Amino acid sequence: MTKPESTPKKSAHDRLMEAAMILFYNHGINGTGIDAIVEHAGVAKKSLYNNFTSKADLVNQYLEARHAEWLALYETRLASAQGPRQRILAVFDAYQDHAEFAYERGFRGCGLLNAAAELEAGDVGRAAVRRHKEQVEAILAQHLSDLMPEKPDHVAALATHISFILEGAMARAGLEGDSALVVSARAMANDMLEALCND
Repeated sequence: MTKPESTPKKSAHDRLMEAAMILFYNHGINGTGIDAIVEHAGVAKKSLYNNFTSKADLVNQYLEARHAEWLALYETRLASAQGPRQRILAVFDAYQDHAEFAYERGFRGCGLLNAAAELEAGDVGRAAVRRHKEQVEAILAQHLSDLMPEKPDHVAALATHISFILEGAMARAGLEGDSALVVSARAMANDMLEALCND
């Protein structure tokens, strides 16, 4: 009889990142100290400095992890989207999935925007958040180019317009604590795209 395989123990780095993902989202970056992260991760304080050069380094890796988390949600939605219009709506669906995640203390809005609001102007973390938002807009622009190849001059402005609808919905959804407004924003975008396709 063979022994059942045991689940490999997570590294200190992974445990610290998981703790940061939970605590930064729940309490904010400034409201979360190093001691709380170390305690939540169940590791020695020295482990934090063996894996991250500073709290700022941990924050930057947290932002990158949040970005990767959203991209994974989007890629999952994209896999079943058929045609450019459904691919555009997959962006909204990925944000809805983000809003419906089982957060410890409920949905508080976009984790990246929440973090950016706490960081000083010029902080590298704010630049990382901006790059994420620019990438979302670029994804929308690519799918709009596929949807409206005969109207290339309209693509950039329309991608910006749709991203504003999406970001506004996420901000309000964070205040409401659920995904209902993201679903409403998706319906608005769908109506807009339908009108464009029938134009």
